[in-house]
Amino acid sequence: MPDDDPGFFTGRLAILGLGLIGGSLAMALQGKCAALLGIDPDPQTVELARQQHIVDLAAVDPADLLPQADVIVLAAPVNAIIDLLHELPRLHHGSPIVIDLGSTKAKIMQTMQLLPERFDPLGGHPMCGKEVSGLANADARLFQGAPFAFTASPRTTPHARRFAEWLAASIGARPLWIDAATHDRWVSATSHLPYLAANALAYITPMETAPLAGPGFRSTTRLAVSPPDLMMDVLMTNQAAVLDSLRSFREHLEWIERLLAQGEFDALENLLGEGARRKQILSQSIQQGKVS
Repeated sequence: MPDDDPGFFTGRLAILGLGLIGGSLAMALQGKCAALLGIDPDPQTVELARQQHIVDLAAVDPADLLPQADVIVLAAPVNAIIDLLHELPRLHHGSPIVIDLGSTKAKIMQTMQLLPERFDPLGGHPMCGKEVSGLANADARLFQGAPFAFTASPRTTPHARRFAEWLAASIGARPLWIDAATHDRWVSATSHLPYLAANALAYITPMETAPLAGPGFRSTTRLAVSPPDLMMDVLMTNQAAVLDSLRSFREHLEWIERLLAQGEFDALENLLGEGARRKQILSQSIQQGKVS
């Protein structure tokens, strides 16, 4: 990022994976890089990227474009990112910055450590998304005001850190530096458990109740339609933390059930009030973070 124009990246940036997140990133970075290179295994996605001029060059085969890249962004499901990391030394013989956008960090960061020393790796995770996936649903505004978690490894250079800060600023996100274990523990509570709770609620709701399903039900079950194949990658690579969150959630539901069954309505009201108070505190913290 040159000093005379800190908003423009003079290098070539390749995005592997042009789905919702990768496609939105490409849209948000248009005009801010010397070249945007897009790679996706789906020919129809590549054709759509070309037709809509989302990237400067697009290809199905990483070998066609990846060697040109100064920065490689891995915007794929977690296990696909891990596979791509194993392939990178064969695909790129230079010294690029490598950043992933995976939803969990520990296993990805472990794999990044196996890259040859010539690579400059950095973990990343923009905390945003939609219930729908695919390039057709991409939106350049997706990252506006969202936290962008970055996880540095012992070998991450100051150059890669500066790029991360530039990337977040360029798309309107808020950078948050965090270690992999803490990241995975936090997102198990704020992202992965909410998905499972929404999915479970949708599963147990009798179909005949649909005429009385109002906005509360719709908002509570919104995450249930997230693609299961993508969520399986998340659950498989964050199993221990998700199990801890599920255990806490189940214990709290059992507490509510016990108070209700025993008719301890004053205690139940106090417990529900404490939940409402904590939600308000969380909301205030989120709002403060958005403007910080």
